[in-house]
Amino acid sequence: MERLKTAIIGSGPAGYTAAIYAARADLKPVVFTGMEPGGQLTTTTEVDNFPGYPDGVDGPSMMVELQKQAERFGTEVRITYIEKVDLATEKGGIHTLHIQGGGSVEAETVIISTGATAKYLGLPSEQRLRGGGVSACAVCDGFFYKGQDVAIVGGGDTAAEEATYLANICNKVTMLVRKGEMRASKAMQHRVTNTPNIDLRYYSEVEEVMGETVVEGLRIKNNQTNTTDEIAITGLFIAIGHKPNTDIFKDQLDMDDAGYLITKGKSTHTNKPGVFASGDVQDKEYRQAVTAAGTGCMAALDAERYLQSLS
Repeated sequence: MERLKTAIIGSGPAGYTAAIYAARADLKPVVFTGMEPGGQLTTTTEVDNFPGYPDGVDGPSMMVELQKQAERFGTEVRITYIEKVDLATEKGGIHTLHIQGGGSVEAETVIISTGATAKYLGLPSEQRLRGGGVSACAVCDGFFYKGQDVAIVGGGDTAAEEATYLANICNKVTMLVRKGEMRASKAMQHRVTNTPNIDLRYYSEVEEVMGETVVEGLRIKNNQTNTTDEIAITGLFIAIGHKPNTDIFKDQLDMDDAGYLITKGKSTHTNKPGVFASGDVQDKEYRQAVTAAGTGCMAALDAERYLQSLS
């Protein structure tokens, strides 16, 4: 069976940054891209907040450049999906990765960068307008709607935080909460209700996102009265949570209640020796490309030091 020094599962900013550092350390990394090569950024039109791009860059182009940089140092990128893992429990043990469609590889170290998937409402109109005004990250994309009217869906702490963030830069924020109360902490609820340009609507659900190529408005249904009304907006932000892509690691790696991988202290070490986690798969607080890239660097350094400790 093929044996690798370092296998990297996932190909977003965390995975490719880990590959760059691992390759430069002569760990001969192999990146297994997963179902979505390039990760969430491949569905993002403009990235304006990643250092080194003064004029901005579109997400897919940025991921192509990261891949090329990783390959320049000797990284091998395989467009395939790891469907199962058998992780060793002893230091120096060999991990086995099973590839979709058949075949397996062994790895001395594994860097997990499988990311998290944003939850959407599932409306055809919403999916059609992703990248045309529908976003799952207010911090990433809110700047493009400065001075405009926008809406946000969700009732938890993240939705409340993003609503107040948007209220600082947008003209008006309509916040749609499906139930008759918010799930957010009392402090965050007070922040929302005390922000004058947030229009908080309970029992409200999006029935239709209007617009052909860009968002032009919303049709909103009150699920208590069964009435509908329409508002004009240019941006719709979905803040109903993320699902970390960790299903294949269940019962092998420590996770929190939401399924995010738990790493030790300020490191990327998981509870299995030689297995490291970076990016959104272990970060539910920041979820930015630049922080994912930073933890990718950390994971590669941790993997290099781990291998050195075995010799």
